[in-house]
Amino acid sequence: MIRLFLSIACCLLIAACARGPGGGGEHVTGQLSDRVPADWSGRAPHNYTVHGIDVARFQDQVDWHAASRAGVNFAFVKATEGSDRVDPRFGEHWSGARRAGVHRGAYHFYYFCKPAEVQAQWFIRNVSRERGMLPPVLDMEWNPYSPTCRYRPPAETVRAEAKIFLDMLERHYGQRPILYTTPDFYHRNDMGRLRGVEFWLRSTANHPDERYPGQSWAFWQYSGTGIVPGISGDVDLNTFAGSRADWENWLARRRH
Repeated sequence: MIRLFLSIACCLLIAACARGPGGGGEHVTGQLSDRVPADWSGRAPHNYTVHGIDVARFQDQVDWHAASRAGVNFAFVKATEGSDRVDPRFGEHWSGARRAGVHRGAYHFYYFCKPAEVQAQWFIRNVSRERGMLPPVLDMEWNPYSPTCRYRPPAETVRAEAKIFLDMLERHYGQRPILYTTPDFYHRNDMGRLRGVEFWLRSTANHPDERYPGQSWAFWQYSGTGIVPGISGDVDLNTFAGSRADWENWLARRRH
């Protein structure tokens, strides 16, 4: 009986080890973890070495030093939305990340009921050019819960507006913005047709190579239920596409 018990325990231990830190367990990398982990069929997030988060008003308090010590290398901070909204936590998150030495970039949530030019001007008005900042980000996705705008323009219009916004920010900040999007939005609007765009892609159940075949990417948002020391509640988890050396090279090229 004792031998049988030991044999079963050994098998369970081997199976648990075989699953790895990203295959059904909570652990992701370092001290970052996922409350609702995916069972990754392809390359899992823990196989990447550079991880970060994105934050907005929903993360009402962040201990950035604790997050940095836990393995947060970068952060994308929501700055603006549409043509008249500034995230109420932007200034707090922006300065907090800088003080903790976390590389940070600001993002704009696109609103389809206002012209691209007006929205770009609003972002520029509220996000100052600062030495060391990451490229700005255009967040384009459908927002079916908006109380004021559920308009979904044709794909050609979406891509044209994205280009206007990206071009205006590039001229102002001196670097090409990153484009964040989701699988349904990407495919419906054929966003891969945009040239000279570096993508940040959301995919919480499959590797981006499976959800966005053939599309290169720089950042992958792999969870919306992340657990990070220094942050209460869920937070989005992200990873950079390359190695630590690739990350340093990317920073040298893309950081302002």
